[in-house]
Amino acid sequence: MRKLVLAAVLLLAIAFVVSRLSDLGEVVQTFQRGVPFWLLLAVLVHLVSILNNGATLRSLYRLLGLKEQIGRLMMLWCSSVFFTTVTSSGGWGGMAVFVTDGRKRGLPGARVTVASAMYYLYDFVSALLVVGVGLIVLVRRGQLDTGEVLASIVLAVYALLLAAWLILAWRSPERLGTVLTRGGSVINRLVRPFVRRDYLDLQRARTLAHDMGAGLTEVRRAPEGLLLPIALSLSHKALTVAILFLCFLAFSQPFSVGTLIAGYSLGYIFTVVTPTPAGIGFVEGILTLAFSGFGIPVATSAVIALAYRGITLWLSLLYGMLSFRWVGLGPKPETLTVDRTRPLHPPPDLRP
Repeated sequence: MRKLVLAAVLLLAIAFVVSRLSDLGEVVQTFQRGVPFWLLLAVLVHLVSILNNGATLRSLYRLLGLKEQIGRLMMLWCSSVFFTTVTSSGGWGGMAVFVTDGRKRGLPGARVTVASAMYYLYDFVSALLVVGVGLIVLVRRGQLDTGEVLASIVLAVYALLLAAWLILAWRSPERLGTVLTRGGSVINRLVRPFVRRDYLDLQRARTLAHDMGAGLTEVRRAPEGLLLPIALSLSHKALTVAILFLCFLAFSQPFSVGTLIAGYSLGYIFTVVTPTPAGIGFVEGILTLAFSGFGIPVATSAVIALAYRGITLWLSLLYGMLSFRWVGLGPKPETLTVDRTRPLHPPPDLRP
C-alpha cells in the first residue's frame, strides 16, 4: 500500500512538472543572465536554510522526548515541501509526511504530530513578525493594497487556529477529543454514502487527543526549550531575506533593506495564501509588480523575482522529489529513536 501511495505521489509530481515546464524554462533562462558567483552563493545560503529547518525540527523533537538525526529531518522537510506542493494540501500535507515517517519508524505518532504542528506554528509566528515590518514599509511607500492586508489576516488566522489546537491539547485533551470526535462524525456522515462504512475511528480520535496532551507534558517540564526553536525559526527568515539580497546583487540592481523585507513579506504571504500550488506564477507576478512599484525597471524586477523563486521554491522541490523517494522507500530501522526514559504511547491512527 505504501508503495502504491508513493507511486501516486510521483505520478502527480510528473504531471505537476510537465504542466509547469514553461515556468521552469523561464527560471533556467534567468539564471543564465545573472552573475554566477552571487547566484551560487544564494544556492549555498539556501542549503544552509534547509539545515536550519532541520535544526529547528530536531530541537522540537528533543523537546518532546524524541531523538532524530538532523540529516533525516532535513530530508523530511524537503519531502514535506514537495508533497504539499504537488498535492496542493498545504501545511496539513506537510504534517502527514512527518507523522507517516514517524509511524513507520515506530515513533509515537501523537508526539510527532505535536512536533510538526509546533514547527508550522513557529514558522507562521516568526514570519508574521517579519511581515509586520514589511507591511509598514509598504504603507510608508504607498504600496499597500487590500489584497496584502487580507492575505496577512488569513495568515494570522492560520496561526491562531494552529495555536488554539495545540493549547487545547495542552490544557484539556478531553475537550480536544470531543472536538475531534464531533469533526470525525461530520466527516463520516459525508463519506459514508461512498465508502459504505465509517471512514474515521472516533475512539482513536480521542486516543490521539490524550496522547498529544501527554506529549505536551514534556514541554511543561522544560519550557525554556521553547526559546531555541523561536531563534532558529527567525534565523531561517533572515537566511531567506539574504537569498533575495544575493539575487539583487546577481543582477546588479541597487536596493534598500526595506525593499528586501517588503519583497520577502509579499513572497511569503502569497505563497501560503494563493490560488496556485505554492503560488507558482502568482507570487512571481506579485513580486514583479511590487519591485517595479519601488522604482526598479520591470524587466529587472521580473528576473530578480524568477531567480529568487527558482532558488527558494524550485530547488526545494528538486531536493524534495529526491528525498521523498528516499524517505518513502528507506529501510525500517531496527531500533526506535525515542527516549526510553519517557512514557511511550502507541502511534495513533485515525483510520480504522
